[in-house]
Amino acid sequence: MLNLDFVLQPETEQKIKRILDQYPDKEVFFQDIIKNQVDELKNGIHNIEIDLKEFEQRHHLSSEDFYKRFTNGELGDEEDFMLWSGIYEMQLENKKKLLELK
Repeated sequence: MLNLDFVLQPETEQKIKRILDQYPDKEVFFQDIIKNQVDELKNGIHNIEIDLKEFEQRHHLSSEDFYKRFTNGELGDEEDFMLWSGIYEMQLENKKKLLELK
């Protein structure tokens, strides 16, 4: 069993206690938090995918291939590539977090 020990500001602690009081089964509460986080990550992944497709269409290159070439120094450092790289890295991080929660 996991014993969670947090140091919270008193106001935050009171709000958390009020929320927990609404859940007779604390397991359900924490499952809801996990589900909410999973849903947020899925939405983020979907939205980033839309942005990545725009870059891919504009440059006629998949994001994966772009990122390999970019990190190998095969492409320039123009602003569009820097932005694309950052967005792709966010996508990778979101997917990693999602796998950890599933």
